[in-house]
Amino acid sequence: MGEKGHRFGTETLRTGAEELTHEAQVLTHGVMTAPFRLRTYRLIRKILIGFILVSIANVLFSYFFYTPKMYRILRDNRETVIKYRILQDRIRTAQQRVDEIRHRDNYVYRSLFSTDTLSIPGVWQPYPDSKYAPLAADDYAPLMVGTWRQLDALARTIYLESVSFDELQQFSKNKEQLSAAVPAIWPIDRSALHNNHIGAFSARRMHPVLGYIRPHTGIDFGCDCGTPVYATGDAVVETASASGFNGGYGKQVLLNHEFGYKTRYAHLNEVLVKPGERVTRGQIIARTGNTGRSTGPHLHYEVIHKGVPVNPINYFNRNMTPEEYERLMENMRETNFEKL
Repeated sequence: MGEKGHRFGTETLRTGAEELTHEAQVLTHGVMTAPFRLRTYRLIRKILIGFILVSIANVLFSYFFYTPKMYRILRDNRETVIKYRILQDRIRTAQQRVDEIRHRDNYVYRSLFSTDTLSIPGVWQPYPDSKYAPLAADDYAPLMVGTWRQLDALARTIYLESVSFDELQQFSKNKEQLSAAVPAIWPIDRSALHNNHIGAFSARRMHPVLGYIRPHTGIDFGCDCGTPVYATGDAVVETASASGFNGGYGKQVLLNHEFGYKTRYAHLNEVLVKPGERVTRGQIIARTGNTGRSTGPHLHYEVIHKGVPVNPINYFNRNMTPEEYERLMENMRETNFEKL
């Protein structure tokens, strides 16, 4: 009994020692774990504070000083501006060359073919601002939009010259027919004029009867009734009105010379041709009169190029000296022949 009690007491002591050892280990682990977590939290806090301080310093530095990245951006922007300036210079140079070609086209090439300056309605109309709207928000919008406007203007000029040269090429293939068709002589004998009395072509003529500005789309030759009227170029008779008021023109003849040219002879006394008839330059087609809205005997003569009335005087100087042409231009004046 004593031996059993001794053995039981020994086991009890061993068990208690083990429990004390386990509790000591737990306490020791807890004591060691708490400082580790604390150190970890402190380290993370220091890292976060350091990151925040570095970010603030970077922002302040970027605000007051340029970073390498900003230097690269500024350098790229400067290079872009320089490239745009170079492009603008090249556009201006190209525009000057095209303008020189256009000048030769108007005053040399077209003069050789006795044709008017080409005019395409709307070709010079600027593009709407909405085309450049996507560029408006950019810091360099004035530079970019200005460059694009220059390019668009150059493109319009090149297009106009392309169409003009296509037309001249066609003229060159039919130069003999063109030379005969262009209205290039006087529609009446110059000696039949009353004191060289010619009424001027004017886009803003004061109407002699109505008293307001109204265009005069032809020129008036003061002469006697019955004066012969000549076709100023080879053509086909498009209209031959031997009677009627005809919108104020009275008796009239309209010739189609092709190549975009037409001529009108109005206020006639007698019409000597019929629609569809082919006439040649210098052929008598009518006699002058005082019909329609007319206040006195005269011939109203128009040259129409591609549907637009042009000044007929510009077609008379091929058989006049420069001095005669200048004197004629000085004597041109408004007349009261018509009530159109």
